[in-house]
Amino acid sequence: MNAINRAGGHDVLAAATEDHESVIALTRELVSIPSRGGIDPYEPVLNQLSGWLNERNLSTTVLKDKTGAIVGMTCEIRGDQPGPRWVLDACLDTAPFGDERAWKHHPTSATIEDGWLYGRGSADSKSGAAIFCHLGARLAAITDRLHGSLVLLFDVDEHTGVFGGAKRYFEGPDAPDDVTGVMIGYPGMDKLVVGGRGVHRAKLHVHGVASHSGGSKATPSAIEKAANLIRVLSTAELPDGASPEFPLAGKLTVTAIEGGHGYSVTPDLCTLNVDVRTTRTFDDEDAARLLKHLVDQVDDAWPGTQPTLIQIDTRWPAFALPEGSPLRTAIVDSASRLGVEVEAKIAGPSNIGNYLAGLNIPATAGYGVHYVGLHGTDERIRLDTIPVVQATYHAAVLALLSV
Repeated sequence: MNAINRAGGHDVLAAATEDHESVIALTRELVSIPSRGGIDPYEPVLNQLSGWLNERNLSTTVLKDKTGAIVGMTCEIRGDQPGPRWVLDACLDTAPFGDERAWKHHPTSATIEDGWLYGRGSADSKSGAAIFCHLGARLAAITDRLHGSLVLLFDVDEHTGVFGGAKRYFEGPDAPDDVTGVMIGYPGMDKLVVGGRGVHRAKLHVHGVASHSGGSKATPSAIEKAANLIRVLSTAELPDGASPEFPLAGKLTVTAIEGGHGYSVTPDLCTLNVDVRTTRTFDDEDAARLLKHLVDQVDDAWPGTQPTLIQIDTRWPAFALPEGSPLRTAIVDSASRLGVEVEAKIAGPSNIGNYLAGLNIPATAGYGVHYVGLHGTDERIRLDTIPVVQATYHAAVLALLSV
């Protein structure tokens, strides 16, 4: 690692080019270790990464939840001068493989073909983790020039939807109270996600009256009542409220239905999963009021049944970093100096940035290597896009830690 680490585009790109083969090698090592969320053990992939860091005199800390289960790992590079704490976050658990026979190369083969690296997690987000590790090693060599610290956070409870590693770090008993911002290493070079719709997720427990389905007296079926409620929910009008600062409207989707058993019983319970996407002008409280209104409307039309129980599952606020945000500016400007024009975008889907917004921690997501097949068959990354991504984050972090 002989390249000079100044913030200039030439220097950080030279460093990234020098690291290129090493980043590829580490990514392949990580991809070759299955780490499917909720399926595989996480110790092997974490041990591989911690071993790489420890060989470079970077210490790591394993994160465990309240049950003692391993949910992540951190590595902190502390500058010699006081200053802000920034976090680079990438997940090491992955989506399931799907139909392994449909893959051109096995999901853990880490095969390289025609400039592409194949394998589950190559895009989301083992390549991001490998890039961040190399960046951490670079910064560890110049701590005398850094004001503040950089934390590498690797979550292995992300694809489960729990985000256990992030929650343990940001809300655990020893959680830092001085995190200034987080950069999430999701893949994709075309945009930098600087905001997203929030989520208001609820289970609706719809009640009917149980009876023998073949009996002479019919009773209200929870499934039929739930079907009525689905029609009401799916045709509900949500306020638009889109603006240049947040150009997306709210959205409501029924995502799951569960009820009934066998053939001879009129069901007395049917449960719906409802996903409401919120915005800056249609927030969590608005979503709760809308659901309550629609549920009450159906309950009133079904006398003789218990009211529907609304069980809130997840609440994450919508967020949008302002145009002058230091985090947003550092990444967009660094990419631009390297010849990559990155669009700052508000995303429809939510991400861990929404969770962080609830903690008042600014976050970006979605700037990373070029990819195909995220979560799908033949997930793969374009290897020649690695250096410019590493150089962009390198320049951005240097800018943020030189304040």
